Amino acid sequence: MHTARERPRIADLFAAEPDRLQRLTLDAAGLHLDFSKQAWSRAGFEAVLSWARAAEVETKRAALFAGEAVNVTEGRAALHTALRARDGEPQRDEVLKSRAAMRAFSEGVRSGRIAAADGKPFSHILHIGIGGSDLGPRLIWEALKPLTPGIGLSFAANVDPAEIAAALAPLDASRTLVIVVSKTFTTAETMANARAARAWLEARLGEPDTKKHLAAVSTNLEATAAFGIPAERVFGFRDWVGGRFSVWSAVGLSVATALGWEAFEHFLAGAAAMDRHFATAPLECNAPVLLALSNIYNRNGLDRRARAVVPYAQRLRLLPAFLQQLEMESNGKPADRSTAGVVFGDAGTNGQHAFFQMLHQGTDIIPVEFIAVRHASEGPPEQQAMLLANCLAQAEALMVGAKAKKLHRRFDGNRPSSLILLDRLDPASLGALIALYEHKVFVEGAVWGINSFDQWGVELGKALAGKILGELGSGGAGRHDPSTAALIERVRSHD
Repeated sequence: MHTARERPRIADLFAAEPDRLQRLTLDAAGLHLDFSKQAWSRAGFEAVLSWARAAEVETKRAALFAGEAVNVTEGRAALHTALRARDGEPQRDEVLKSRAAMRAFSEGVRSGRIAAADGKPFSHILHIGIGGSDLGPRLIWEALKPLTPGIGLSFAANVDPAEIAAALAPLDASRTLVIVVSKTFTTAETMANARAARAWLEARLGEPDTKKHLAAVSTNLEATAAFGIPAERVFGFRDWVGGRFSVWSAVGLSVATALGWEAFEHFLAGAAAMDRHFATAPLECNAPVLLALSNIYNRNGLDRRARAVVPYAQRLRLLPAFLQQLEMESNGKPADRSTAGVVFGDAGTNGQHAFFQMLHQGTDIIPVEFIAVRHASEGPPEQQAMLLANCLAQAEALMVGAKAKKLHRRFDGNRPSSLILLDRLDPASLGALIALYEHKVFVEGAVWGINSFDQWGVELGKALAGKILGELGSGGAGRHDPSTAALIERVRSHD
């Protein structure tokens, strides 16, 4: 790769490499991707591509799809792709059986066949989960919900009691279905919110009728039964489905019900199309591979430790938060070569009036991923044109910059970006987009030598939180550092 002094400006590479646009743009599963504004020259691209080959990405990709135990620390496969039920997979029958149960429930709720305690249809679903059991369904709903939904959907995740209180406040208990999502049915935050929601239902409906307003996504049938949820309203998923990769499973039951089964099927189909592309396309023209390699080039080749993701689509405003978990929980781990960088972002054009100042003139160069949609799903067409114009202008401005005598008016430019263009924001394109990022994370893990499918780093804090919670209630004093001990005492104080 070039040194910083030798490295050509990105804008000059288009003249130096006449085939640059052709080589670095591609179409996959209905998405158009442009990597031509990245900082890599042809030689730089070939260098980072050689890293992928040396890391045996193709072999590891085959192992992923074959159901081998790629989650090595837990001895498990990572078969979220099987949830898209591609032909020939050994899990197909099991997946289709689970999907049929989801469909029956979803269509039963929508038709009124599965009804509230008073026999009338449900008009709202409250989805309770956290992390991967929350972010995926929440993103899908925000991206695809109609302006006037037939069934409303809201979420509660944070153990902060303000969230569950705010979620319940506008709801009518007699019309509300609560779906609790926790594989083990022991997740502390989820169960605290579930108990609050059950108490709210019982206070308004009485205990006997409450069970008709509950459903769960879990594998712990004993715990769900003890909670009061009938077995026929419990939907499971296997241990080869990781939380942050689980939206394709029964974890997506709430959105499948609120959006309708046909929309959920198209969502799965879009992801399956990206799976086929990722599994078969050569590395040099493979969308998830190129997206991963652009990040690896910036992270390892240029020591750029943060990346902004900016969807120029208000409906995708939760995508940066979703990617924070997907990327930083998957690959934010010890490794010989690197670890995941920081991911942040917001919807455009909002971000232009916030952190874009630093993107353009800050001393740290922060690569940007722009996501845009050609055709709006609603609203005045002229405003969609304004939105797209802003997106394309920001990408160009970051690259070309502007000369000026006064420092405060100077833009150095030469700042890299990629752009992902959707024709429309519909279920299939959203499925393809999320699958694109899932596979991108896998490729990065393969190159960096990271198991992308475990999350041991979250366990220590959970264990300490349980210990401190007991001390806050009992008044006992455990062994802590002086600062933590003093803060426990202050929180416990009734003064």
